[in-house]
Amino acid sequence: EGGIFSLFSLVKGRGRWLLFPAIIGAGTLLADGIITPPISVTSAIEGLKILYPALNQETIVIVVLVIISLLFGFQQFGTKVVGAAFGPIMLLWFSVIGALGLRQILAHPGVLAALNPMYAVRLLTEYPKGFWLLGAVFLCTTGAEALYSDLGHCGRKNIRSAWVFVKITLVLNYLGQAAWTMGHVGHSLASNQNPFFMIAPSWGIVPLIILATMATIIASQALISGSYTLVSEAVSLRFWPKVRVLFPTDERGQIYVPSINWLLWFGCVCVQLHFQTSEAMTAAYGFSITVAMLMTSILLAQYLRGVKHWAIPVVVGIMLIFFTVELSFLIANVTK
Repeated sequence: EGGIFSLFSLVKGRGRWLLFPAIIGAGTLLADGIITPPISVTSAIEGLKILYPALNQETIVIVVLVIISLLFGFQQFGTKVVGAAFGPIMLLWFSVIGALGLRQILAHPGVLAALNPMYAVRLLTEYPKGFWLLGAVFLCTTGAEALYSDLGHCGRKNIRSAWVFVKITLVLNYLGQAAWTMGHVGHSLASNQNPFFMIAPSWGIVPLIILATMATIIASQALISGSYTLVSEAVSLRFWPKVRVLFPTDERGQIYVPSINWLLWFGCVCVQLHFQTSEAMTAAYGFSITVAMLMTSILLAQYLRGVKHWAIPVVVGIMLIFFTVELSFLIANVTK
């Protein structure tokens, strides 16, 4: 609990230089808390363009700003009242997107060949711009960097058991979108034809948009709650000035930091007004997440070696895998 600062507190005795990855990582995780609400809610509301092609982006921006403002305004009351609905809604969300993906896979089973990593290697080596596509591919992993930030709200066992289900349904959905795209090779797709919404039957698009909006609000809530915990830990480590911390409910681990809440809200509004569309936000989103992951890996290496006393070859082997993946994604995102 406390995100990257909890990891730092375990290894801070191994050198003052570790302050830098800790603070940079925390900064990017807070940036994540600012970018997640606009990009996720916008991507859900943009689904309306499928039904109303004439819908302009200004209207979508206004709707998103209203939703985000309500979300931050509601923080002072805590999540105890609505929190009970989070689990069932997310269970329904992942079940639906998994089922929609499976429906397309059954129609185009050839897409399962994509599970063969040789296709990824060929894409990176044979396609001229293959490497730079990693910047977009990386968005499939968003959320992983903040999983442990919400440890106090959810608990380790809950996160671990839910992750298996989440992983399977996400892979099914991404394969389903790929299957739908394979069925439209040679076609010119309109800008409002988002494969995520197009794999749903026509009667299911409106319910899917409503469900997607609820899911993105809950995802945003997780990042906002994680930001409070992160700043609370930063205050205890004297990385941040003392702030007023409130406990809106009697549930353990649930805190509310008014100053951080409205700072995040202001950041979200600025991001929304500047970028306008979810597509325009992706590069900044991907960059903040890759940096957060990279800083976490640096601290993790120090923890495994200095606290757990793992053998150097084992630590180096593990970190080579992490650094290779994370640096590749970082380079691909920086260029965007």
